[in-house]
Amino acid sequence: MEIYLDANATTPVLPQARAAALSAMAEAFGNPSSIHGSGLRARAVLDEARATARRVLGASTGRLLFTSGATEGIQTAVLSALTALRRRRDTGESLPPQLLYGATEHKAVPEALKHWNALLGLHLKVVAIPVGLDGRHDLDWLREQAPQAGLVCTMAANNETGVISDLDGIAEALRGSPALWLVDGVQALGKLALDLDRRPIDYAPFSGHKLYAPKGIGMLYVRDGAPFTPLIAGGGQEGALRSGTENMAGIAALGAVLKALESGEVFASTQALAERRDRLADALRDAFPGVVFNAPFELSLPTTLNVSVPGLSAKLLLDLFDAAGLRVSGGSACGASRAQPSYVLEAMGLPAWRTAAAVRLSFGAADAEATIAEACRRLRACGESLRASCQIPSADEAPRHADRFTRFVVDGACCYVVADEASRRAVVVDPLPELTERLTQWMRCRGIALVAVLDTHSHGDHASSAPVLRAAARDLLAAEAQDERVDGLGWPVDREFIALGTLRLTRLATPGHTEDSTAYLLHEVLREAYGADALLAAFVGDTVMPGALGRSDFAQSAPLAYGPSLKTLARQVGVGATLLPGHDYDDRYATTLAIESRAQPLLDGVLQGRLSAEAFAAEKAELERDLPPTEYQTMACGARVECSRAVERVEMSASELRGVLRGAVAPVLVDVREDYEVRLSPTGELAPESVPLSTLLNAMPRWAALAAEVPVIFFCRSGNRSAQAAKALRRFGHAQAWSLEGGLALWDAEKIAVPAEGLAFAI
Repeated sequence: MEIYLDANATTPVLPQARAAALSAMAEAFGNPSSIHGSGLRARAVLDEARATARRVLGASTGRLLFTSGATEGIQTAVLSALTALRRRRDTGESLPPQLLYGATEHKAVPEALKHWNALLGLHLKVVAIPVGLDGRHDLDWLREQAPQAGLVCTMAANNETGVISDLDGIAEALRGSPALWLVDGVQALGKLALDLDRRPIDYAPFSGHKLYAPKGIGMLYVRDGAPFTPLIAGGGQEGALRSGTENMAGIAALGAVLKALESGEVFASTQALAERRDRLADALRDAFPGVVFNAPFELSLPTTLNVSVPGLSAKLLLDLFDAAGLRVSGGSACGASRAQPSYVLEAMGLPAWRTAAAVRLSFGAADAEATIAEACRRLRACGESLRASCQIPSADEAPRHADRFTRFVVDGACCYVVADEASRRAVVVDPLPELTERLTQWMRCRGIALVAVLDTHSHGDHASSAPVLRAAARDLLAAEAQDERVDGLGWPVDREFIALGTLRLTRLATPGHTEDSTAYLLHEVLREAYGADALLAAFVGDTVMPGALGRSDFAQSAPLAYGPSLKTLARQVGVGATLLPGHDYDDRYATTLAIESRAQPLLDGVLQGRLSAEAFAAEKAELERDLPPTEYQTMACGARVECSRAVERVEMSASELRGVLRGAVAPVLVDVREDYEVRLSPTGELAPESVPLSTLLNAMPRWAALAAEVPVIFFCRSGNRSAQAAKALRRFGHAQAWSLEGGLALWDAEKIAVPAEGLAFAI
């Protein structure tokens, strides 16, 4: 059973609401504009829903129209306010020069302001109202700016943090201002008393699906006397305020929810909700030492927790929770798919690590008590899984297994740990500041000695984080890794190679990207007495990346040396050796010179001798002119030089997988989720081998050597990581590499589908 803790994004439909919607479709199905019996019955449902909404909102006066949701309501309100401003301008009246919105508003508000401001030709200044560390608006700032505002937009409660706005304080700050006032009431509906009759709010949009009604139904309150311009014109429905035949199923469902809210028998009290939040908070504290709550409870909705955990990324937490059957969100659901810090937490002035690692848990006021109890149990289980997987400290001091290769990625930048389990020694290549705590924990939990922290090149725009990692792991440092005994890139000054059991790491100068660019070559000693060894991989930094060559337009670059360095690399490692890059913007994992030569004309030209060092440098400089930043808005470390990238389909549907499982050739099934996910949701039916994506390099040679007809089928939670693995294996020559389409989330979905009568409501 899944535990749904993402109620601020949407909610299941209340049983009473489902029944009302079905009745509206089967019985009161008439058009409410018709004057015959069927129409009159539909009109009665509509009128009753509106009357109930007025009582719940404390809005005995003003206009209250049904919409498709809050976004339409916001658009209508902004259009109305700005159209009134344009009319004033057209009559020669001077206008207030700015439009104000809360810096933590849902994106629907500032985007609507910008859209209609431009479309109506007003070109007023759109300005964010600053907020404090507690997430509340700066009322002193607002009081100063309000006289120059034509419209002020604030939300009643924030969707990411649950912070409740001081509406009475805002009203006082706006006293005497010419500004109209829009309050986004989406998260407040059913949780706060808005008392619209009492407050001078001009517009208040609401959305039904945030309070157990279906998607596609909402409301907009418009105060008496506030200007109004219909967004949708037509047949004159809703008193000509919003044309189009009314969504009677949605209206009936919303009316049923509001009636249940009004009864006081379905939704938990504020005190009960606060107690449930406290229990969830205690479970989070037990699971994650050092967890930080990003909004003060005393100023927040009792149904929302926004948390960050030191050393753990939001993605890790989301994967962990999902494996435990806990459905949570990384901030706003509308932006959760993008790898960006929370703009809400940034506006509050919180530290960067908290804004990038934040996760939101939100529950509904009609959720059953058993749901909260089970959520607390699973949260604590998540903590145990992390401790067992060396992600956070554990009381168990027994050293854990160490894979030879482990890869970590932060916004396209790659960091590697090379470890030898027998000797308990490891090297970190290209450390990243975001990983310091995690890397230290990784080694400490495994009882690993840190032999070296190496950079593949110096950085022009920031200092290396290697000294910080060495300081954090001081008790784990081998003598040769001490700061005073290493060079600028971290190599021990008195060593020709670094030994890790049977592994040997040597270095190769590859100037170009920077003057000190260095490749580290990892060999396994096969017969030491005879000097026989095998090259396992080369850590090449930004010299060669999948689909790109490193930039050579930095002040510390050596562009004329770049071409010769590529030739040296080819001579030393060969065109088929595995290259591990410092950046992997397209999730291709690893590459070879042969693979990149087929895709990159510049690289092929210099390796084949068609381009001199000078010609290579000149053509490369042309490519790097006006190079834009990456999607993460960081400095792009490579110029993309491949001509094209064919769209490759690696997805295999669930039905296709079942066919393969019945076939004559037994497939290799691989779960690429991380250990802490597998512990929480093992896949017994498929019985795969578990090879986390972070350690994929260890198994790639074995899979690449399989017979050509043997399918290797990867899967993960959603299909994204498994697709990366499948594409990587195909790049290394095994064409029968596949990813389970939709991942485990869709595999045998009928087995986890929850019937309507099985949803846990407190009724």
